[in-house]
Amino acid sequence: MMAEELVIMHDRQAVTTSLQVAKVFEKPHRSVLRAIDAKIQSAQFCADYQKMFVADTYKDSQGRTYPMYYMNRDGFTFIAFGFTGAKADQFKLKYIDAFNRMEKQLQQQKPLSLPEQISLIAKGYENLSADVEDIKNRMGLPSNMAHSFSKKRNAKIINVLGGKKSNAYCDKNIRAKTYRALFSSYRETLDQDRYNDLPMKDFDKVIDFVNNWYPPFELQQEIQQTNAQLAIV
Repeated sequence: MMAEELVIMHDRQAVTTSLQVAKVFEKPHRSVLRAIDAKIQSAQFCADYQKMFVADTYKDSQGRTYPMYYMNRDGFTFIAFGFTGAKADQFKLKYIDAFNRMEKQLQQQKPLSLPEQISLIAKGYENLSADVEDIKNRMGLPSNMAHSFSKKRNAKIINVLGGKKSNAYCDKNIRAKTYRALFSSYRETLDQDRYNDLPMKDFDKVIDFVNNWYPPFELQQEIQQTNAQLAIV
């Protein structure tokens, strides 16, 4: 693939466009527009979404006018991280790298001309294999992965406590103690002080960790005793 304008400067921001996202991810532009409209029109976080997207128009080869959007890094994240597959992941990483490079230039107060922007992004393509690995090593979990991990963790807690209707699960102290025990094991196994700090490259590792985790023996006994004792009452 030849170098393209993945990210450009617009109103002193690093942005991309709905047209470019549709082109790179091989999606119909109308589908990208619908995804953005759905975010903007949602009742929750509407004001925040409006800061991420700016409506504009473009003309096609026949001079007809159509809608489009500019989006900053946050807007791109909300839209593009819903795209799945190995090819989509490769494009996401290219975009992240392009945003990083462009925002670094902005921080240095050295605006680039359009040819310079394209040249800068092209350099990222030349070193793509090394850059992708470096980005994976540094990048935290995107929202969809973080949500999947949270669901997996919560399901594990429910399971080891005996289900949502179990007495141990209904006991807030025991439930909290179980969450703390899982986090303590997570911190020791993954060498991370917060769930949010987990690198994307370790996602499979943390899912395996959750699948194979069980409470310490003493806590298991407390859970069993709580379920048994309260069930008799």
